[in-house]
Amino acid sequence: MTTKEILSSATDKMEKAISSLKKEFANVRTGRANPLILERITVEYYGTPTPLRQMSNVTVQDGQTLVITPYDKTIVNEIEKAIAKSDIGITPNSDGMCVRLTFPPLTEDRRKEICKSVKKMAEDAKVAVRNIRRDAVDDVKKIEKEENLSEDEVKDGQSEVQKLTDKYTKIIDSLAADKEQEVMQV
Repeated sequence: MTTKEILSSATDKMEKAISSLKKEFANVRTGRANPLILERITVEYYGTPTPLRQMSNVTVQDGQTLVITPYDKTIVNEIEKAIAKSDIGITPNSDGMCVRLTFPPLTEDRRKEICKSVKKMAEDAKVAVRNIRRDAVDDVKKIEKEENLSEDEVKDGQSEVQKLTDKYTKIIDSLAADKEQEVMQV
């Protein structure tokens, strides 16, 4: 394994940490209707748990309301039950044809709570990036012993890993700041 391969592997892992963070941020409620909040909800459909988004059309009606129109009208009650059981904290309303989710405006205290959880998610992502850095630096040190690299080459490899870590940490900070701003927006 060369230092280039180590850097490439570390870059891939850090990219995965960023994409995981983006998925977590997509599930954070911001006071506006967002269909991504339904991503983890599954509905019992003929004995099989099926993702809600695969069995229905989800549209944003007025910025505050999601309308879920199932392709099979007989499962409206099942969809309602699945949403009620989920942890999204919104009570579904059904008219027999579709299910509506009305997002109430967030209070100032709730917005601050959400911002705290956004910061925690960002910090968890930074910890993941730092762990990747640690593993990459360890790999560079192993190469030094196996291939008799010079100290300069090892230092260069470690500094490249650190630059990569700094780059992804800045990306995480930027994503977190954007999400906090979105949450605090009334």
